[in-house]
Amino acid sequence: MRRTSGLVLLALAVLCTALSPLLRFYAFPRLAKIPANQYQDMVLEAKDATLLDYGTMRAKKVPKVTVVQTLKGDVAAARRIERTAGRDVVVWDSLSYVQGPDGAMVSKIPERYIFDAHSQEPVHATGEMVDGDPVTREGIEFKWPFLTEKRDYEYFDAQTRTSAPIHYRGTRDFRGLKVYYFEQTVPWTKVSFPKVMPVKGITAASVAATGTTRWYTTVRRFWVEPVTGAPVYGEEIHREELRGGTLLGGRDKVTAFAGHVKMREDYIEHTVALVQSNRTLVLLLTAYLPWGFLALGALLFALALLTEARGRRPAGPEPAQDSEPEPVTA
Repeated sequence: MRRTSGLVLLALAVLCTALSPLLRFYAFPRLAKIPANQYQDMVLEAKDATLLDYGTMRAKKVPKVTVVQTLKGDVAAARRIERTAGRDVVVWDSLSYVQGPDGAMVSKIPERYIFDAHSQEPVHATGEMVDGDPVTREGIEFKWPFLTEKRDYEYFDAQTRTSAPIHYRGTRDFRGLKVYYFEQTVPWTKVSFPKVMPVKGITAASVAATGTTRWYTTVRRFWVEPVTGAPVYGEEIHREELRGGTLLGGRDKVTAFAGHVKMREDYIEHTVALVQSNRTLVLLLTAYLPWGFLALGALLFALALLTEARGRRPAGPEPAQDSEPEPVTA
């Protein structure tokens, strides 16, 4: 009986030990992915910013500029691309909508971002674009990979339509979460005018015809939770200028926008709570369950050895039985 119990315990120990690496290295890469139907929004603000008044073509100080960013998953488009790409794909339609203190639109830039649901690597397919212009992304945008590493990544900049390294600058604590801090500086670069301009009747083509050009620079910062790869906080020190041409009335340049753009407090709290819950789910597959099964396997293996050892222990001598005295006859 003990030998049978030992074999059962040994079989369970082997099963649990085998499940540990299977969960971490086989199940996790296949189960952890971005849902195709994800929707999220984010509000950022630049207080005491500088904004161009298109009526006078002069920069002025304003109390606040608001940036509303939305990401919406296109499930139907993702399924179509998956049939030819041969892997799980996510299609995000993004819109960055900038408005002044009076609520009037300053700019709006749509994007379509197509990427691998597991690794976050770009997937190049028809429809990939920024503000209607086809692009071929290299590197990441919006989100880092699961289990982010302490290294530099290529990050796509929507304004310049190019990718450049975003540098790992160390590990920090952000509201109780261990995060990796990344920073990228985009030098002054000539960029396109938005397709939709803030003044009715003025188009990007009509502005470009005056010889005036648009230039942009930014310092981009992200605090990224490494298990999920999700930024819990982000900000930019952003500047735009119009340079040259007849539109400026002989001036060399004028500031179109300058401000320190930061996430609004209520969205920071919501993002941190969401990332904390998702972090637990990822850790179940990468740490809690693999290490738990490994520890259980070791325990069962020890119990199997103990049971086997007790089963092989030699039995002691049987105790002598009391015999009744034989009757004595005369």
